[in-house]
Amino acid sequence: MNLEPAWCLILACGNTLREDDGVGPWLAQWGEERFRGETRVRVVSTQQWTPELAEDISKAESVIFVDCATNASPGSVRLTAVEPETKALGLATHHLNASQLLSLTKELYGAVPRSSLLLTIGAGSLELREGFSQAVQAALPEACAQLETTVLRMLADSGGQRA
Repeated sequence: MNLEPAWCLILACGNTLREDDGVGPWLAQWGEERFRGETRVRVVSTQQWTPELAEDISKAESVIFVDCATNASPGSVRLTAVEPETKALGLATHHLNASQLLSLTKELYGAVPRSSLLLTIGAGSLELREGFSQAVQAALPEACAQLETTVLRMLADSGGQRA
């Protein structure tokens, strides 16, 4: 990607044609609108997290990965810390999870963000259609509030300057 480095990088993934899987791109669009004009925030939305994102991650002070979770209750909103994966990375070139992407970033660039978090919303349906299940639709206000609060906290921690 290689754009201007961001203090806070929001990396969302998902497929908008697979019902709740589209919650990542939806939250990315919401974040883009909410933080429009805030030069320290950059939002990237892709269908999958791929190795090409490692350079952008290496330049960010903080990163928030956003995705749906198939291993969580439908509509549950979770924010968890992410660390680079410690076991050997069998490099997949098609799709990586947040931990693998941090590991690759560290391996290739020798740096990872100071803060790395994963915001997930439990998926209720991954059917081939647009829109969200009732559970995910009901969770959107909480997910938006969580994203906003987290970004604002990361920006406040920056003291207005990059390290």
